[in-house]
Amino acid sequence: MADKLFNENILEQIRHGIAKFELVSSPVSSIATPSVSHTLSTVFLGDNFNRFFARIGPSLGGGSPATKKVEHCSVHKVTGDGRCLFRALVKGMAFNKGIALSPREERDDADELRMAVKEVLCDSGKDQQQYEEALVAITVEESLKRYCQRIQRPDFWGGESELLVLSRLCGQPIVVYIPEHEHRKGGWGSGFIPIAEYGAEYRKGSREGKPRKVVRLLYSGRNHYDLLV
Repeated sequence: MADKLFNENILEQIRHGIAKFELVSSPVSSIATPSVSHTLSTVFLGDNFNRFFARIGPSLGGGSPATKKVEHCSVHKVTGDGRCLFRALVKGMAFNKGIALSPREERDDADELRMAVKEVLCDSGKDQQQYEEALVAITVEESLKRYCQRIQRPDFWGGESELLVLSRLCGQPIVVYIPEHEHRKGGWGSGFIPIAEYGAEYRKGSREGKPRKVVRLLYSGRNHYDLLV
């Protein structure tokens, strides 16, 4: 009961953009985990203490096979109109089903994904509790109130927070890659290196659903996402 009240207190601070967390050098678990309650109590440290906003650990999966090797794929370009993350995701999910979207369908479906994120993070207090990691990632840079204003715009740029939500909301495994030449010293290599995975649990499926094919997104390092197939 105490842990539940503590988490609700943290979420309330996140909603008002006043939650602060100690910067840590190693990954920590979700704020829903009782074992980190003591660490999060640093929210209440005095003003003379150096405070930092921080994410709850990196997205790289420690033992995930999706973050171990260079892969070679084809790049499917996505329109860079601010919707690129959402466009690439809907395009990838449709591709996995053998469906080709028209430009208008791609745009409209991308906007539906964006608004689905808004609904669970901004319009439903009950749903917010299921996406604590996304909420903390948002408050690294801004208040939740400001975020909820911006996400209503069609040119809103999606990123880690939205991937955390959509992988779960859609039951979709998603792997994000960067070009190999951006990772290697000397700028060589023609493959792609996975750097983060979301929704890995949906690869195997469950009683309620079949295993889902992975959607592979390419992050160029210039705030743009394309699709890899």
